[in-house]
Amino acid sequence: MKIEDYALLLSLNKIGTIRGTAKSILISQPAVTQRLKYIEDYFGQAIFIRTPKRLVLTPSGEMILSHAALVIDQEQKIKNALAESSKEVQGTLSIACSSLISQRFLPAILGEFNTKFPKVAIDLVTGISEDIKRDHRNYHVCIIRGEKLKETTCVRLFDDPLFIFDTEPFPENKMKKRPLISFSSDDSMHELVDNWLYHHQGEIQPLRTITVDQIETCKQFMKQGLGMAVLPESVSDSMKDEYPHVPLKLNGEAVTRDTWVCYQEGARRLPQVDQFINALTTRSFL
Repeated sequence: MKIEDYALLLSLNKIGTIRGTAKSILISQPAVTQRLKYIEDYFGQAIFIRTPKRLVLTPSGEMILSHAALVIDQEQKIKNALAESSKEVQGTLSIACSSLISQRFLPAILGEFNTKFPKVAIDLVTGISEDIKRDHRNYHVCIIRGEKLKETTCVRLFDDPLFIFDTEPFPENKMKKRPLISFSSDDSMHELVDNWLYHHQGEIQPLRTITVDQIETCKQFMKQGLGMAVLPESVSDSMKDEYPHVPLKLNGEAVTRDTWVCYQEGARRLPQVDQFINALTTRSFL
C-alpha cells in the first residue's frame, strides 16, 4: 500500500462518488475504480457499498478508513518533524486559498517563493472561503476572505473595497433599475452586498439576479451590458477608467472585503511555513 492509496480512500469517503473523486484529484474514473479494487483486494474486504447516490462505508471499511487517517496523519507529522529539524528550507507546504486570491495574486507569489526555496513542495487547494474554514486543520496556511478564522492566528493582508459597476450611468436623484449579476462566493460577501442595497433601496433597485459561477464570468456579463455587478477593487483592473461605477459606502465608510492569512499555533516553527507567511505579510497587494 502506498500513502496515495490511503489518501484516495479518504477522498472517496469525503466526496462520496468515484466520478467526483476522479475529477477532484485529476485522474480518470477507470483509474480510480481500478485502484479501489486493488486496495479492497489487498485488505480482502469490501470497503464501500456502491449505492445510486453515494459510496457507503462497510463495517470493515470504517476500520480501514480509521487506519488510513492515522497513516496520513503520522506521515505528515514525520514530514513536519524532519522539516523543522533541518536548517535548509524544504518539506511540504500545504495551502488552502480563496479562489479570487489564487487567481489574482498567488501565481506571482508562489513563483517567487519557488525560485527562492526550490526544495519546498507546494500542496495547494483553492475554493470558497467557507469551505476552507471548515477544513482548515488540514492545511499549514489558509488564505481566506471575509471574517477571520477562529481558533487560529490571523494576520490581515489587505482590505479590498467594493464597487458596483455597470455599462450605464448611475444617475443622481433618480432610481436606477437594472438586473444584478452575482458570482458564487461565501455568505459574508452576499451579506455585504445585500446590506448595502438595503440601505440604498431608494437609489438602486435590482430587477432580478443573474447568478454565475466565476467572478470573471460576472465581469464579462457586466461588460456586455447585461446588468450591474459588485466587484472588489483587486479584480477591477482598469475597469474604473472604462465603466460607470459607484464605491460601496455605509455611514461614510468604504465597504470592504478583508483578506487574511491564518495558521495554527506552532505552524511557524516549520521553516517553509514561516518563510511563506513572511512572503505574504511583507507584500503590497493593492
